[in-house]
Amino acid sequence: MAVSGNAVQTDATYTMGRTKEEAERLILQSQLYERVTRRFFEEAGIGRGMRVLDVGSGSGDVAFASAELVGSDWEVVGVDMNGEILETARARAKEAGFANVTFIEGDARTLDLAGQFDAVTGRLVLMYMSDPADALRELAARLRRGGIVAFQELDFTPYRSLTHPDTPLMDKIIDWVIEVFRCSGAHTEMGRDLYRTFVDAGLPEPVLGWTAPMGGPASWSGYEYVASSLRSLLPLIEEYGIATSEEVDVETLAARVRQEVVAAKRPVILPPHVTAWARVPT
Repeated sequence: MAVSGNAVQTDATYTMGRTKEEAERLILQSQLYERVTRRFFEEAGIGRGMRVLDVGSGSGDVAFASAELVGSDWEVVGVDMNGEILETARARAKEAGFANVTFIEGDARTLDLAGQFDAVTGRLVLMYMSDPADALRELAARLRRGGIVAFQELDFTPYRSLTHPDTPLMDKIIDWVIEVFRCSGAHTEMGRDLYRTFVDAGLPEPVLGWTAPMGGPASWSGYEYVASSLRSLLPLIEEYGIATSEEVDVETLAARVRQEVVAAKRPVILPPHVTAWARVPT
């Protein structure tokens, strides 16, 4: 829930749920989008000697990407409202030796965080916020002059165009996914809305990028990612009356998508991500 002026605005329902399986899905998601995020952060200028605030850290992967860039003598602070998933993030940070990463439970828009930051980052978080521009304005206020604002968001607008008669199962999955996000109140066009969001937040016009992982080989991990995503979405898919668990049949979904794609020789394209970064005025 966010407060804007005298009005209280409710954020969208987090469509993916808060389960242990969702934490595992986030890790798989990071493996598929890792190169995108790492390249994006490097282009934005995140590097050694910076203190970074990561918003909506989840299981920690985006914070870890920043930690690798800033060096062990500096700091990454990850914030998420789901305290349970942060336990996973802390355990992973310890296992990986990221002593410079800390995780705090709470809302990054309102949480009392000591000191200023050199960069604020987030992946797939603004899409759930009631007023993304207001949120970005509040988050940017935590930065030093010249600090970096860097966010990565998905955009379903072009996703419907990827359907094809040879892949009816994947086409149905695309429809289910888009509809559950729409019903939840999430901003389904957040990627392309990033430009307007930055400008409305009083930030400079951002540098934009667009990318989407894709794959077709039988060994590609994207099939498991599709199935794990539907597993996380399934409670809301049923609640909103979009499909039944029998229709989805999540336990066999990865194998069925793989079989369809290999037979059709038409690769799967995962949801497109738009990247946007800018520096606050000095």
